[in-house]
Amino acid sequence: MAEEQEQTLEERLSGLKSIDLAAADTPSMGESVNNDEKQMEKVREATQKPVVAADKELGQKADRPSGPVGLDVGTSNIVAAQNKADHIDVIKQLNAFFTMPKSKFAETILTNNEVLYYESGGLFYIFGFPAEVFANMFSTNTRRPMKAGLLSPQEPEALRVIEAVTNTLIEKPRHFGEMLCFGIPGEPVGRSGEVIYHESVIKQYLGRLGYTPLSINEAMAIVLAELSSENYTGIGISMGGGMCNVCLSYLSYPVITFSLQIAGDYIDQMVGRAVGEPATKIKTIKQDSLDLSKNPNDRITTALHIFYDELIFKLLDSLQRVLNASDQIPKIAYPIPIVLSGGTAMVPGCQDKFAKALPNFKLPVEISGVRLAKDPLHTTAKGALIMAMTESE
Repeated sequence: MAEEQEQTLEERLSGLKSIDLAAADTPSMGESVNNDEKQMEKVREATQKPVVAADKELGQKADRPSGPVGLDVGTSNIVAAQNKADHIDVIKQLNAFFTMPKSKFAETILTNNEVLYYESGGLFYIFGFPAEVFANMFSTNTRRPMKAGLLSPQEPEALRVIEAVTNTLIEKPRHFGEMLCFGIPGEPVGRSGEVIYHESVIKQYLGRLGYTPLSINEAMAIVLAELSSENYTGIGISMGGGMCNVCLSYLSYPVITFSLQIAGDYIDQMVGRAVGEPATKIKTIKQDSLDLSKNPNDRITTALHIFYDELIFKLLDSLQRVLNASDQIPKIAYPIPIVLSGGTAMVPGCQDKFAKALPNFKLPVEISGVRLAKDPLHTTAKGALIMAMTESE
């Protein structure tokens, strides 16, 4: 690791304990230390709070935050998290859209039913959860503003859709400049510079909205949310819709981060091609009834097992190659955990498949076990919120 590193979260947390208040030169300095201690105590408490989550409902107004915000800009969903008195409040909206020709009749129907949409180029762009309803009605797929974890170059309206979806969750903050931390993917294996544009345009949008935007690696956010009792040391893996993100963290320092640009969407698409069904339908089956701990009993579940096995193999193979090729791996004297998160990891049996496959790969660190995050769909947003809280004044 480089000699000069940013102060880790653990250093910020533990360092406060050793500050000698008596050594403060002025009352204002002592007051600042006390404020920092109170702030970090809130962070510690937040890591232990339960998550209360809900999907965004039609007609429900966006919140106007009065404190730090964590935002997970995912390929499948956008999730916002805020710290409340006794819980972490999380709200989720589908990050997808469906287009239909503009007409007075369609406009009346959409407006009367409070369906989320905007007009552009003679088309109505229906976005959020209603987009999936319309796609299923027409036996076709929703369209995504993001592909493989990043803004889709094939969708000219990509950024506008993301802005529209996010605007259903949060409005301008009550206090200008409120800290907002959002998740970004790691650089894809074998490629560089892929994340810069994606991160920059989202940061610009959030700045225009009135926030002070800060980015965090998506898998590092999982570490912050899940590994406080392990001193933020371990491997966080986010198995999302567009990609799998990986972070090896040591005492809250992200030593290694990378991503693999296949995940849940890849499984849906490949299974759909194999059995001749829309990927949207495969996704619904996967989420509602798939259990990887049980033997498959039809064409679709057989194909889902096959492509889950492929994804786990490629993920572990990449982890093996990236970690063994690095000269930055610290000497860790004890086994460390792997935490899985994201919607793709939520399927029953996925954790066990991953754990059973792990011994076939040689890693430069000893693994104590594989576990699933407490709230896999919302872990990244919670971790981003924790980072936003540590950076708030």
